[in-house]
Amino acid sequence: MTSATPSEILNFNLFGEAGDLPDVVHCETIEARSTLHDWEFAPHRHARLHQVVLVQDGQGIANLEGMRHDLTARSAINVPTGIVHGFSFHPGTRGLVVTFASELLDQSLRPEEGLRSLLSGGAVVSVGAAVLETMRAIQAAFSGRDFARAQILRSLSGLLLGQIAQEIAHVAPAVSAAEPDVLLRFQALIDLHFLDHWGVAAYAKELAISPTHLSRLTREATGRPASRLIEEHLIREARRNLVYTNLPVSRIAYTLGFEDPAYFTRVFTRATGLSPKAFRKKMAQQ
Repeated sequence: MTSATPSEILNFNLFGEAGDLPDVVHCETIEARSTLHDWEFAPHRHARLHQVVLVQDGQGIANLEGMRHDLTARSAINVPTGIVHGFSFHPGTRGLVVTFASELLDQSLRPEEGLRSLLSGGAVVSVGAAVLETMRAIQAAFSGRDFARAQILRSLSGLLLGQIAQEIAHVAPAVSAAEPDVLLRFQALIDLHFLDHWGVAAYAKELAISPTHLSRLTREATGRPASRLIEEHLIREARRNLVYTNLPVSRIAYTLGFEDPAYFTRVFTRATGLSPKAFRKKMAQQ
């Protein structure tokens, strides 16, 4: 695999595409895109997408946050939002890639059930026929245009996420009960106070732990510091407002607790690579 310094890590959505995900999910074969890139994908990350990659036949290597994982037939790779990852597949490898918008996970995963925590870390697991069957069903539904297509894709996506979380749970190292509880409470507090623009210290104080300990827990569970999770929640809400309302950008900024719309624009642009106006225009064209 080729390596890259942090300043060289690219933000991609679909293996190098810069556009947002316009559909409920996206499904394609490993080979369809790999043949265009000599079966190599340099380390990169997806700012707002979650992927499940399944090797049906063949071999390869997955690089997740600098850790090398050998891939064989029936290897499934969980690639959560934000983690740096790359792939090197042997020519002729076959498989499927299912990509979810982060909002779909927000809607389908209940915090109290613990799936979100398991799926927030990169992992490679061996899976059985059930996962392959679900991914093939997603492929078939994605390719068609039948009535209820979106509902079927949402339901199958929830099933696949549950199956992958279950496989990860079988091999995940044991953690203390207190740590998941802290993370769940942290997520609940973000829901309550993200509009108040609480910093990490305020959340840590409410949780009765140190800011350093809180960020350690979130890094272990998601690969990202607590500050990043707080910002991501705010940016997701901003994206929803830009897509689903006609509110002016300044009004959205004030609604999200920003006193200065220009500062909101800088924060949004840094996080997404597009200004709020450019993001709204791009989504309107899809």
